[in-house]
Amino acid sequence: MGNFVKNVSDRACVVASDATWMEDAAVQQLITTSQLEGMQRVAGMPDLHPGRGYPVGAAFFSVGRLYPALVGNDIGCGMALWKTDMRASSVKLDKLEKRVGNIDGPFSSEDAFDGQAAIAQALASGQMNATGFESALGTLGGGNHFAEFQQIDTVYASDTVEELGLDTKHLLLLVHSGSRGLGEHILRQHVDQFRHHGVPEGGADSAAYLRQHDAALQFAQCNRQWIAQRLLANVRSEGECLLDVHHNFVASATIAGTAGWLHRKGATPSDAGPVVIPGSRGDYSYLVQPCGSDDASLQSLAHGAGRKWIRSACKDRLFKLMTPTQMGRTALGSRVICNDRQLIYEEAPQAYKPVDSVVQTLVRAGLVRMLARLKPVLTYKTRGECCE
Repeated sequence: MGNFVKNVSDRACVVASDATWMEDAAVQQLITTSQLEGMQRVAGMPDLHPGRGYPVGAAFFSVGRLYPALVGNDIGCGMALWKTDMRASSVKLDKLEKRVGNIDGPFSSEDAFDGQAAIAQALASGQMNATGFESALGTLGGGNHFAEFQQIDTVYASDTVEELGLDTKHLLLLVHSGSRGLGEHILRQHVDQFRHHGVPEGGADSAAYLRQHDAALQFAQCNRQWIAQRLLANVRSEGECLLDVHHNFVASATIAGTAGWLHRKGATPSDAGPVVIPGSRGDYSYLVQPCGSDDASLQSLAHGAGRKWIRSACKDRLFKLMTPTQMGRTALGSRVICNDRQLIYEEAPQAYKPVDSVVQTLVRAGLVRMLARLKPVLTYKTRGECCE
């Protein structure tokens, strides 16, 4: 990995090149987290940025104790990539934007996809446990969640791309969402009882959290599946899920011969096969192949471009330069559906690091090889009803 794993303290490192931009506040959060009881090693990815107390874009390895607060409130947040039967050459953006419809609200009898039946079947079969949050299934939520129709515009490894059944002629659909209000409910229960001290492994408290955590992972995966199927039904298309990867979760792991708990907060596992590292809505995404699980990087990769501006600063910096309508069009010729005037500024491409810098750092570190570059066609954020 050359000089791309840089130690910032005795138990904390970052995967970065000399040109990688990281906020001092994010690095300090990483160092502070490394000092938690039982923490052995923490690693920040190239997309590292400050979070609410803990950094985002990082992995944390502890022994004897696990920390739900490090996983955060959106347990199971992650990415699912679908290939579709939509021919890119036939897509008319005006028509696609209209057909996508509105997926902000719960499933209804008017939906082209019968989500209510899908939920009932998943509960009956045991694919998913009842949580009380079923009305949120099939919806993205706010923040940085999105669903994006994409087209492969550059292929770097044709053999692998063909093995995945992909080509440049058909659109892909990338879905980024998680466990919605369920994850927040689980974290709040835990923090109210234990604050941020974590829980010892092997006891009733850790077992109870892990049961809830695993249920939230199931919920998040089902949610991404039904978001994709809902959108595909709306645009009268069919598709197949190629990959689905969580970014926020904790799992038992062995690092450098030591058994413990690997927490990921906005970090992609490097042992899950090909993964997508997305840019902002006005930037490319990359399909990459991990080059094995490296203990120095805690078997993890970046999960996206990473923020460079805090949300509260975005609108003040941009609203005099561009209207919300103008921000619905990108430099790459794609469109953005986001009828929340605050959110469209908070999630502006300018608020994120260039994804090329993040991916190239991973490539030069020997952690991934690029398979294909994906160009946005239409990004769905919200029709204006998602962020309550």
